[in-house]
Amino acid sequence: MKHHGLLALTATAALALSACAPGSGDDDGGSSGSATARSVKTDASALGNVTLTVWDQEVRGGGNAQFTQQIAAFEKKYPNIKIKRVSRSFDDLTKTLRLGLSGKDAPDIVQANNTRSQMGQFVKAKQLIPLDPWMKAYGWDQRYPASVRSVVSYSPDGKTFGKGNLYGLPQVGEVVGLYVNKAKLASLGLQPPKDWASFESSLAAAKGKGQTPLVLGNLDKWPAVHVFGVVQGQYVKADQVRALGFGNPGASWTTPENTKAASTLVDWVDKGYFNKGFNGQGYDPAWQSFTKGQGVYLIAGTWLQADISKAMGSDVEFMVPPPASTGGTTYTTGASGQPFAITNKAKNPDAAAAFINFITTPEAMKVIARTENLPVVDTAAQKAPNPLGQQVFQAFDTTTRNNALLPYLDWATPTMSDTIGAALQDLLAKKATPDQTLQRLQKDYAAFTGQG
Repeated sequence: MKHHGLLALTATAALALSACAPGSGDDDGGSSGSATARSVKTDASALGNVTLTVWDQEVRGGGNAQFTQQIAAFEKKYPNIKIKRVSRSFDDLTKTLRLGLSGKDAPDIVQANNTRSQMGQFVKAKQLIPLDPWMKAYGWDQRYPASVRSVVSYSPDGKTFGKGNLYGLPQVGEVVGLYVNKAKLASLGLQPPKDWASFESSLAAAKGKGQTPLVLGNLDKWPAVHVFGVVQGQYVKADQVRALGFGNPGASWTTPENTKAASTLVDWVDKGYFNKGFNGQGYDPAWQSFTKGQGVYLIAGTWLQADISKAMGSDVEFMVPPPASTGGTTYTTGASGQPFAITNKAKNPDAAAAFINFITTPEAMKVIARTENLPVVDTAAQKAPNPLGQQVFQAFDTTTRNNALLPYLDWATPTMSDTIGAALQDLLAKKATPDQTLQRLQKDYAAFTGQG
């Protein structure tokens, strides 16, 4: 995905239009397709008494804090609109959303994962409605750059990912990097690595002195996808990773560069860099063990910022993965957080859009920053509440300005999430070779793109 110019954005759009505004499905960025032209109402106070059912996965500390505050502020400003909130963990929401959208009591607003297996399928089934009319009315296309809108855009048939109509709007950004236990690194006589070679040297040094270099909990399979994405960003060209991640034709998994990335993971297993039993440990227990002193590095996303900061204080820092050479560009996995979408069962889409607009305004971004989350826009204008948060903001700033965010690899096809999760778990368990693993991924990718 391309997040170029994200932080140079200014919030100058007219976000408080009071009458009706024409909608448009044509857009110079992520929404080049067409949405049904309609007039939309942006004066939320004039919409009558409305109850909106919202399904979200903001259950962790920082996410829950900001969302709770946003809902309270919205209901105070618009007492005619009540929010009925239903919160579930990421995994639980993923499991229940498909059935929930097809029921007669479907929610009005949902957080739907960008992946083809979620949002792409819901778009194909016409279970989500295009947001283009409200995008134009509220000026979201002025606040959200095309690079961000692209990762929540699909063609109306769900086949093309990265362009088409806008189907969701995110609040937060995400980037995968390194959480570093500063005390452990210092005890090894090492400084935070500035290039990939020094990073791998520090892994060896940690292992040699009896420390666990890398903490991983891969019971749920998807965490290894993020670790692989970090390694892949070192060896595979960005345009190839983007083609693979978006599920667009023109790339291949079975290349020497991808083989090098997969082989690196196996090498780390052989050298004992991961904690024992990592394939059988859950994600949450793993990162929690890191906060209690196990391991020197944790490869994970910025969504853990608030929880890790609370547990470790000044003993931890966050950094983007070291580049191939000092001063170079780091390419790493990242995107927006899960976007908010309006379902086709929404009884009052204008009220739903008003709520989504409210939780994504410049003022909302300040609340997101204060509660130790990463604002997806206006990031440079925010002040984090602690040093770790400022490091996260800086990492996202640097990566987006360098156009160096790479898509989540499980976005590629409707089945890739299961395919790559299982394949990498087998790879790390030494049940499959790098070549066998990549052939498995290529088969899924090629069948979807028609390259097989």
